[in-house]
Amino acid sequence: MYKRMLVLRFPPEITDQPLVCSLSREYDLCFNILKATIFPGQEGLMVLEISGYKKQVQEGLRYLRSKGVAVKSIAQEIRRNNDICIQCGACTAMCPTKALYIDDESREVRFVPSECKGCELCVAVCPVRAMEIRFAKDKVLV
Repeated sequence: MYKRMLVLRFPPEITDQPLVCSLSREYDLCFNILKATIFPGQEGLMVLEISGYKKQVQEGLRYLRSKGVAVKSIAQEIRRNNDICIQCGACTAMCPTKALYIDDESREVRFVPSECKGCELCVAVCPVRAMEIRFAKDKVLV
């Protein structure tokens, strides 16, 4: 599953339309509304976590933008939970930036967060879910 944390800004003329409902029905997406301030005839604001297959998420976001909704991402980072990591190395095979690699001497999986680009491939393949997405709610990219 692919997840995104978003801030949506609705122009006043479309706040009466069920656009988020369409994400679920037409694009087979799940959503969790974390915050919303929407009144008819006024600009609306919604903080939303959306999940589904990556292609559907992208299509759903294109749909929102085509309706005039401003879509911005909330900064996120990938972290490794060292307490549950079993050092299997599955994540290293998927990491395109080599932020995850196996140390030649210790044979342990190493993670260099500064090299991570947030592609989330490691999250999908980790059998024990040691790779986690952390959303920096205080760093909204607007």
